[in-house]
Amino acid sequence: MNPILIKTIQFFLSLSLLIVLHELGHFIPAKIFKTRVEKFYLFFDVKFSLFKKKIGETVYGIGWLPLGGYVKISGMIDESMDTEAMAEEPKEWEFRSKPAWQRLIIMLGGVTVNFILAVIIYIGMAWSYGDEYISATSLKDGFWVTEQAIGDKLGVKTGDLIVAIDGVKVERFTSMVGTIAYGNTITIKRDGRTFDQEIPEDFIAKLIEDEDKMRFLALRQPFIINEISEGSVNKDTDFRKNDVVLKINDTDVTYLDQVKPLLEENKEKDIQVTLKREDGAVETIAAKVSSEATLGVALGAMTMQQYQDEGYFKIEKVNYSFIESIPAGIDKGIKTLSDYIKGMKKIFNPSTGAYKGVGGFAAIAGIFPDAWNWPAFWSATAFISIILAFMNILPIPALDGGHVMFLLYEMITGRKPSDKFMEYAQMTGFFILIALLLFANGNDLYKWITK
Repeated sequence: MNPILIKTIQFFLSLSLLIVLHELGHFIPAKIFKTRVEKFYLFFDVKFSLFKKKIGETVYGIGWLPLGGYVKISGMIDESMDTEAMAEEPKEWEFRSKPAWQRLIIMLGGVTVNFILAVIIYIGMAWSYGDEYISATSLKDGFWVTEQAIGDKLGVKTGDLIVAIDGVKVERFTSMVGTIAYGNTITIKRDGRTFDQEIPEDFIAKLIEDEDKMRFLALRQPFIINEISEGSVNKDTDFRKNDVVLKINDTDVTYLDQVKPLLEENKEKDIQVTLKREDGAVETIAAKVSSEATLGVALGAMTMQQYQDEGYFKIEKVNYSFIESIPAGIDKGIKTLSDYIKGMKKIFNPSTGAYKGVGGFAAIAGIFPDAWNWPAFWSATAFISIILAFMNILPIPALDGGHVMFLLYEMITGRKPSDKFMEYAQMTGFFILIALLLFANGNDLYKWITK
């Protein structure tokens, strides 16, 4: 199946699940407090619906515009802008007739469900799959900076270890780059000394310039030969599968990153290559370096377990009982939310350039893998659920957070904002959301065109 189609299916499945559960977060407390819900919709039904059915007092349906979903609660100024109903005398079953604390619970229901859902997913993943990762501090000789310009910007070198970000110990190598992007300070271990270094304010902008280079830190690995490439300058050389390069001329090499500069120095020259054969024998053979500074071989690799057995790094594996998975899932949910908030702070600071990385539907769909993978699907769904919770609680009229803001004002001052004010606020919030939507999806389009 086409990878784009697989991503699209996963995106809409995840989005539909999250929208329905978010709206249930409003629907259930509304029903508990005997507030009438007129509509419950997945997606928006502008002009017409793909499906609708009335059950009791509520119309359940699916709209054609996949920009979200909604519940229409009687006596509430929302995106429907039903001013005629608001002009009538309040009824006891309307939202506006309920105590402020009940209205607050109804409005907080959606974001609460989104966060709880993310935590439940993380708990389930911890219990079902456990946790496996490469220990960031176990790398035998540090990491490999594959993109020198980005490494120079950050101030890191091949062989370094990043042991902490913003004073918090780095546990996992795989999540390091994402954490660095939204951090302020890194702690580096280099040549036996440890020191702190500030992350440039616009570092994230450097990463966004070329998304293909965002994984600028890699594991250091030996130069393992898989096969001689077609048309190689060494087509008649005795290179064999799983040979490990130990020395170029008289220079010892342990890692692939050490071989590359030596080949550059010996471009179009004859060299001596010392190899460790698969049977353990060590041999030195004559070889040539091409005009592109290569040996003309395809690279091989060891399994992750072999890398660990050879002492290159340590793989941590944690299995959780059901009881143990609960605090692990809660911690994961809190950390994900905390990291996302840090990222949003960068985005709202123009000098960081992080706003260039804001994406719309295409960027969100890109979180999902090219092939169907349930752990990856649920991980992406949990992350998007965290995003929806945070974005919806922002104090923007037309979002849940806007309603919460006005309700808190009412509860503190004892004065309820007028219906006319709420109408104008709702319209203002709606235009803000449209502008944000156009900006985010415009960024996606710009990246696609300039890619």
